[in-house]
Amino acid sequence: MHPTFPLLKDTDFPAIRRKALDTLQVNLGYKCNQSCLHCHVGAGPNRTEMMDAATMDVVLAVLAHRQIKTLDLTGGAPELNTGFRSLVARARALGVRVIDRCNLTILSEPGQEGLAEFLAEHQVEVTASLPCYSPANVDRQRGDGVFERSIAGLQQLNALGYGQASHPELVLNLVYNPQGPSLPPPQEALQADYKRELLAHFGIRFNHLFALTNMPVQRFGSTLVSKGQFATYMQLLRSAYRPDNLDTVMCRTLISVDWQGQLYDCDFNQMLGMALPASGPQPARIEDLLTRDVLDQPIAIADHCYGCTAGQGSSCGGALDDKASTSPLVHAA
Repeated sequence: MHPTFPLLKDTDFPAIRRKALDTLQVNLGYKCNQSCLHCHVGAGPNRTEMMDAATMDVVLAVLAHRQIKTLDLTGGAPELNTGFRSLVARARALGVRVIDRCNLTILSEPGQEGLAEFLAEHQVEVTASLPCYSPANVDRQRGDGVFERSIAGLQQLNALGYGQASHPELVLNLVYNPQGPSLPPPQEALQADYKRELLAHFGIRFNHLFALTNMPVQRFGSTLVSKGQFATYMQLLRSAYRPDNLDTVMCRTLISVDWQGQLYDCDFNQMLGMALPASGPQPARIEDLLTRDVLDQPIAIADHCYGCTAGQGSSCGGALDDKASTSPLVHAA
């Protein structure tokens, strides 16, 4: 895999600082039952990195001590960590909103029986990957047969009440990623397309669609380098930069925790090895949040940060500005 950090580290991206912390995004491990082309983590079935129970205990202590509102669980497939269900149940007992970034096919994976029912029982917010409502496009990006299993997973969640007006406590959001080196189309219009097509063809309902920009790191970044498209894609991101997106980028209110308990400003920085600026000689760790306040601290930046501020903006919660300009640059292929 081609390293991309050397291509990103020299940057003129504006300096930014943290606001109050309201979300812990915790990577429970890089093991996944899929190997998606767009994956910025480089996750896959052969990865072995997994968070241990002791680190999860500290995560829970930080949630309680800091009164953090949201625990955002990611991976890999976070559900493959054997401590996933215990962590979710204990966080929900604290009154914390829990998000599961679910690839949908995990719901039918051997050993994951009862997972959908568990998520519904604990009112876990499911944010599910579905990069297109076309079978061919999904399978091209995520693997043969993934679309069919994803649809089955969504239907299973719908049957439990997810995405249904009658169960507002069971939130089901979908995630769109472009197929290649382009920016996503306007989120609001794309959401309307998804809702129409998925309901008409499969009877599926969901709450919101998040349109995310592919980041030039790990597997996707390496593919860009291999195809000679890295510089062109970076120019697209830089050309579509909108400074008004700076105020709402996710790194201002979120901290990313890797499987070892080390801290980063965001998931993308984690994949680039750009640790949270430390207050001492050692890298910052999850237990430091029991005593350290990160309010107004500087955020580590590099050129990939343009991906979160291009066009309508992008975050783990989708577009930052859903009414952004629809200039040709935003949709260039």
